[in-house]
Amino acid sequence: MKKDTHPEGYKLCVFKDMSNGYAFLTKSCSDTKETIKWEDGNEYPLVKLDISHTSHPYYTGKFKMVDTAGRVDKFRTRFAKSEKAKK
Repeated sequence: MKKDTHPEGYKLCVFKDMSNGYAFLTKSCSDTKETIKWEDGNEYPLVKLDISHTSHPYYTGKFKMVDTAGRVDKFRTRFAKSEKAKK
């Protein structure tokens, strides 16, 4: 195995799905300034996720609208403009 191919600085981090509140603790080398108190009473770095396996339609079998950047509103605005232009 080649030396120095893997990043250094793995630590325990909490990853939290911001769409439904699901969180899990795992090792990561992600940099973050936020922390969160975990179930064991310790504070860990927090990495916020837009979507995880608990909210992704492929895994849940349900379509769930997750719009974190206003993409749906932007689309509707563009669509409304194009409809007006056709008339």
